[in-house]
Amino acid sequence: MTSRTTPAAHSATRAETRQELSTTTYDLLVIGGGILGTSVTWMAAQAGLRVAMVEAGDFAGATSSASSKLVHGGLRYLQTGNVKLVAENHRERRALAADIAPHLVKPLTFVVPIYRGGPHGAAKLGAGVFLYSALSVFGDGLGKVITPNQALAKVPALKAEGLRAAAVYGDHQMNDSRVAVMTVRAAVDAGAVVLNHAEVVGLRKTGGPVGGTVGGTVTGADLRDRLDGGEFGVNARLVLNATGPWIDHLRRMEDPGAAPSIRLSKGAHLVMRRHEPWKAALTVPIDKYRVSFAIPWEDHLLLGTTDEAYEGDPADVRATDADVAQILDEAGHAVQDGQLRREDLTYSFAGLRVLPGGPGAVASAKRETVLTRGRGGMLSVAGGKWTTYRHIGKLVLDTLAHLPGRPLGDDLAAILPAMPLPGLASPDAVAMRLWSDREPGARMDPLVARHLATHYGSIAFDLARLIRDDPALGERIHPDGPDIWAQALYARDHEWAATVDDVLRRRTTLTVRGLDTPQVRDRIRELLEGR
Repeated sequence: MTSRTTPAAHSATRAETRQELSTTTYDLLVIGGGILGTSVTWMAAQAGLRVAMVEAGDFAGATSSASSKLVHGGLRYLQTGNVKLVAENHRERRALAADIAPHLVKPLTFVVPIYRGGPHGAAKLGAGVFLYSALSVFGDGLGKVITPNQALAKVPALKAEGLRAAAVYGDHQMNDSRVAVMTVRAAVDAGAVVLNHAEVVGLRKTGGPVGGTVGGTVTGADLRDRLDGGEFGVNARLVLNATGPWIDHLRRMEDPGAAPSIRLSKGAHLVMRRHEPWKAALTVPIDKYRVSFAIPWEDHLLLGTTDEAYEGDPADVRATDADVAQILDEAGHAVQDGQLRREDLTYSFAGLRVLPGGPGAVASAKRETVLTRGRGGMLSVAGGKWTTYRHIGKLVLDTLAHLPGRPLGDDLAAILPAMPLPGLASPDAVAMRLWSDREPGARMDPLVARHLATHYGSIAFDLARLIRDDPALGERIHPDGPDIWAQALYARDHEWAATVDDVLRRRTTLTVRGLDTPQVRDRIRELLEGR
């Protein structure tokens, strides 16, 4: 195993990063910067490997930023008797909330309404949420059944007609895009070299026939920079394909005869303006197996999700009119109509679950990680979820360490103890300092301070220093949202944001709030071009 590189500055230019990628032979090249790619890259860098990660779009630019924003044990898995999976999910959920990212992951109470004629009765749901809380060692309180009036006090927008009772339990939520960016930063801090908007156009092979597409060992990749068209290559002792819905596309680069290994399920979500505070989220039973969520998130309401087979181009996935109608209809089982007006829709999005190939409906397919090795030695991994993304990264790295022939050598370092994501701090303490630690008469708006504290943790103090140097950076990008110009500048210079959508959709919350107006987009574009 080669020695680990010195951590690169987050402000390294793309040209500098491309030069480093082109002139270094890595222990591991990770292709794909979603949940799995970022996790494996972070774990591999911690373990002492010289690791590089490239991504064709933006980090978490596809499904990994199109989740339900939950860090959860998976209540519905109890319906299929998968108690072990729920317990494992709870362990990781507690670790993220307590030790890894308490500044980014926050607790949230969930209410399951029980209606007359609904698919589940109070006794069954009461037993289910009690078991669920027991599997989390009652770390989020006791799962129990509450009265209709108690449920309405938590969620005033809940439909009261026919409401017989409700079950209540605890889980957590997050902003998945921010968790992804912080994980990439953690990987770079540990020594990884990363580049987004870098598309693999071919795999490098050694030992095969000259000019052949089959045979030989995969030892790197040829890439094209999507921003300027520049081409370069990366050499590595081992290549990991973590491209999610595109996993079979890359496998066919390795072996044109590779059989399909996955199938895809589309999950769509809606973001709605919220007219009143919600003290809890809703888990709405649709039938005996499916649920829909109504979740207070980013001062809005997040609704979804769908679960249907998808066979189109992964790049074209989006929430259709039919998806919007279905989600609003399903939310209407429990949410008052006044909260579900189409004119309150600020954003819709869809992602693709990567499921093992096989027969049967996608809704009942197992949510498991699939790891395969191709004819050229390339590893392909698919099927991740945010709650257990660290655990999956460790499992993949352990698999890499024990491959036949030991391509990574015999001295792979043991995985280090749980390392927190950058910015670890109490959001309440950070928000208080941001609000109070300013010149008299120039205190930060409490809403902005809270927003920065819950999206950056202690890194928010870096943004505060930018504002002290240039007070204009403390102004809101749009008057109706808490995001400020310091975030956009910081995203450009320290968080690998290279396009307008990188900033508006994944480094700030402007797009999901419906605030990415043409004027805002033009000003962000000018900022990016002003490097």
